[in-house]
Amino acid sequence: MEHIINFKGADYYMTKILIPYYSSYGHIYTMVKAAAEGAESVEGVEVKIVRVEEFDAVKQAMSSQDAYVQAQEAQKDVPVATHDDLRWADGFVWGIPTRYGSMPAQLKQYIDSAGGLWMNGELEGKATGIVTSTGSIHGGQETTAITSLIPMLHFGMIYVGLPYGENTEQMTADGIGGSPYSASTVAGPDGSKQPDERDLIMARSLGKRVATVSKKLKA
Repeated sequence: MEHIINFKGADYYMTKILIPYYSSYGHIYTMVKAAAEGAESVEGVEVKIVRVEEFDAVKQAMSSQDAYVQAQEAQKDVPVATHDDLRWADGFVWGIPTRYGSMPAQLKQYIDSAGGLWMNGELEGKATGIVTSTGSIHGGQETTAITSLIPMLHFGMIYVGLPYGENTEQMTADGIGGSPYSASTVAGPDGSKQPDERDLIMARSLGKRVATVSKKLKA
């Protein structure tokens, strides 16, 4: 009997996690890097971080703010997100800051423009999770994740939350992030706060959890 070996490159066997994010002042950028660390801790996982491009009008309007300019400079070498990145991935961790309690327009445009992938069902069955950031404790920590989930379900993604059993950091009355819906951080009304170490622990946990689920789904 003739035996035919169908060789596939090593990349085929890797579980690929994409982390698309948008970050004005760098808080989400810090959080998604922690999520990437968590995902990379899972054997056989490859991680790619990509940034959703800023609107020119926003760049112009915020160019006088030093904190914004410095944060954008720190992110300039991160590749800009494309639709091919979405096709490449087996799972996603989205970095979504809040704008009035929901997803910012920059990310919404990126998702809205991926209608061709929706039409062909190319993202169906892929695990997804969310990292978010707000200026205050009640500024959209939960609503941003919940409302961002809606388009992801339309694409057929499988949502991965952050259970209390794996993340006791949530069980606190302190002014930090974290909920069953997403890893998150509180930037402060003036944006001067940086992610608490407990926020970063939860981001790593979510990245690891999405990578683990994605790996099982791919298998």
